Amino acid sequence: MTQVLRIEGLRVQSASGDVLVHDVDLELARGEVLGLIGESGAGKSTIGLAALTYARPGCRIVGGRVLLGGTDLRGLDAAGRRGVRGARVAYVAQSAAAAFNPAMSLLNQVCEGPVRHGLMSRAQARERAVEAFRALDLPDPHRFGERYPHQVSGGQLQRAMAAMAISCQPDVLVLDEPTTALDVTTQIEVLAHLKKLIALYGTAALYISHDLAVVAQIADRIIVLRHGKIVETGPTQAILTSPKTEYARALVAERKAAELGVKTRERDRADTVLTVEDVTVSYGRRDVVRSAQFTIARGEIVAVVGESGSGKTTLAYAICGLVAARAGCISFEGAPLAPHYTRRTREELRRIQLVFQLPDVALNPRHSVGLIVGRPAAFYFGMKGPDLKVRVAELLVSVGLDPSIANRYPGQLSGGQKQRVCIARALAAKPDLIVCDEVTSALDPLVGEEILKLLRRLQEDLAVAYLFITHDLGTVRRVAHRVVVMLDGSIVAQGAVADIFDRPGHPYFARLMASAPQMRPGWLEEVLKGRAGSQGDTSIARSGTGSHLLE
Repeated sequence: MTQVLRIEGLRVQSASGDVLVHDVDLELARGEVLGLIGESGAGKSTIGLAALTYARPGCRIVGGRVLLGGTDLRGLDAAGRRGVRGARVAYVAQSAAAAFNPAMSLLNQVCEGPVRHGLMSRAQARERAVEAFRALDLPDPHRFGERYPHQVSGGQLQRAMAAMAISCQPDVLVLDEPTTALDVTTQIEVLAHLKKLIALYGTAALYISHDLAVVAQIADRIIVLRHGKIVETGPTQAILTSPKTEYARALVAERKAAELGVKTRERDRADTVLTVEDVTVSYGRRDVVRSAQFTIARGEIVAVVGESGSGKTTLAYAICGLVAARAGCISFEGAPLAPHYTRRTREELRRIQLVFQLPDVALNPRHSVGLIVGRPAAFYFGMKGPDLKVRVAELLVSVGLDPSIANRYPGQLSGGQKQRVCIARALAAKPDLIVCDEVTSALDPLVGEEILKLLRRLQEDLAVAYLFITHDLGTVRRVAHRVVVMLDGSIVAQGAVADIFDRPGHPYFARLMASAPQMRPGWLEEVLKGRAGSQGDTSIARSGTGSHLLE
């Protein structure tokens, strides 16, 4: 195969002189997908960005070459690099919400690249964008681009970003956790489209992920990274079945454990903390949550699962008072809560905390980690001075971070580190209920398991209750006592984890279970083939869903 990208001796340092990437070498052939896996902070995204000769603020590339088709991109001037980025090397970021301009429509942003690079006219770019929206199964593709980033779900926004990346038909795609924010059924759709795009156009791709099951479906080879160094590399099948290093074996073992997940037993539910009664939430005239009804007991973990756009996050926001319910009642320990947080007491606010799905938009980039984590302790408990510093250090240690991170800013942290900062901030209020919106989606498996252990320990020691929103059914099996299943804004099933998983009462949940990725190459094709056969070629495998985009 023709080599399209070669990185030699890549070395990246922070402004303080810390080495983030140690002399990394890699090659990428046309049509090949190379998976980069490893824990948060291992250097995966840093290497991916270096393929565009870009380094985050506070970091710099200090050594090595980045060769694209034989041309060293580090030797180009600023104008030359701008001509490459987006046109020949495109990037799909981990957090689409932080990557999109909130003041521009999605269509304008998808069309901007090919028009600015002079690859096509505005009309041609618009036509290509609509085709991409259709190929990625986005709703109403002819009008979807008229929306703004805040008007679509996280999964829809991530797919819109994939459409933006492929708009110029680049030689290399850098895919930085492109399915992290997606539910399992949508994840299959996006993975299938990415594989088809790469195969038909001969596009090379760096696929950055912490999910070995996802990487197994798309990568030809895998590089395992830790502390900025390559610890193992090889064909995907070899890494998954016979890893040579202890760290790679630990990653594989953790993913296998997630697939097997021992189901949590239901708790005694005598002491109800939260009651949701016939709650309906609307955006304009559209009901996005309809007549939701369930309870959470003290110390109980209730998982909410469903596809992107099913209403999970909106329901969480209504419970926290960030959006006001149009009808129904939300009560805490029997006392009704005001619909909007501005009308709730300080104590009511303290007792319910929210950990957001996207840390990039949840953390103020101009505030230090210490200020961010310490603010709830100061606000609710009046802590200050040395006592506050000690408390911040304790909270950072509790979520697996070094206390020295208190002096850093969000832009200097990895995605996983930022998510742990969000968790520490929630814990600072000593809440009775924590609403967790995809809190482990940005974390590698080993760190994610540590966070789950932390949450379980707090639940056991302090009787903290959790509303756990996730699309990872393996996580649900391991941590939740009960499950609430949402579809198109309605709760279609709920019950104990053992009952729901062993005897799914609704076909939708059975489909979710069947869509959970398995760490076995070829699994994706088997699922797509099964869907096409059972649905009369109406799934992603059908020829009519945007196939002309790839012809």
